[in-house]
Amino acid sequence: MNSTVKNILAIVAGLVAGSIVNMALITISGSVIPLPEGVDNTTTEGLKESMHLFQPRHFIFPFLAHAMGTFVGALIAAKIAATSKMTFAMAIGVLFLIGGIASVIMLPAPTWFSILDIVGAYIPMAYIGGKLAIMYK
Repeated sequence: MNSTVKNILAIVAGLVAGSIVNMALITISGSVIPLPEGVDNTTTEGLKESMHLFQPRHFIFPFLAHAMGTFVGALIAAKIAATSKMTFAMAIGVLFLIGGIASVIMLPAPTWFSILDIVGAYIPMAYIGGKLAIMYK
């Protein structure tokens, strides 16, 4: 397979796989840690209105979803990429980071969570995913 095609496939597969992991974790989060009474998490407006009801435990799964989605996406991108595997892993991290920044802007989460999420969930997890993909060819 042509290396350019393989590298494009690496980015697409990384984004798709990472997004699936992210959404799967967000989807099951309410059954593992129930949302506060009266929270409507189906819309951005509903989340904005009820964010003040969230306790620190309600932010565990969003952080895990962001971190694990980025990790899996970066791992897959690095595994598939024909060249510069770490570059492709980090590209996935940057793309997910952009999504995380957009989320911080749209949703009024506590400052501690926003900082933890932006600093810890994207670039570090992309780096770890890329390193593991390179180590275990």
